[in-house]
Amino acid sequence: MLQEHIAFNVEEPAAMVDWYCTHLGLAVVKDTGAAFFIADDSGHGILEIYNNPAAEVPDYANMDPLLVHIAFVSEDVDADEARLIAAGATKYKETIREGGDTVSILRDPWGLAIQLCKRGTPMV
Repeated sequence: MLQEHIAFNVEEPAAMVDWYCTHLGLAVVKDTGAAFFIADDSGHGILEIYNNPAAEVPDYANMDPLLVHIAFVSEDVDADEARLIAAGATKYKETIREGGDTVSILRDPWGLAIQLCKRGTPMV
């Protein structure tokens, strides 16, 4: 089976989508009016960003990134980290550099964890 998308119920979907498109290069591929589907350059990594008042919005800012995070491939983790922090992200912990991998964990302006990865052996 092919994975279609991963969904996040958030407080401010339009603002979040704008930030992800502007600062992470994602693009809206479908806007239902109630939900936004945004994709990476490949068109296969799709996130649904929506707000459904019938469900609780998780407290992403207080969740350990080991529970939930969105990982992005980065060719220059340090530069991407600095750029995202300048755009409102916050640093979670020190950058990990081991086994040929460089990994940084940030939080977007809404508290959702973002992982920037430069793998010694790329996964995608």
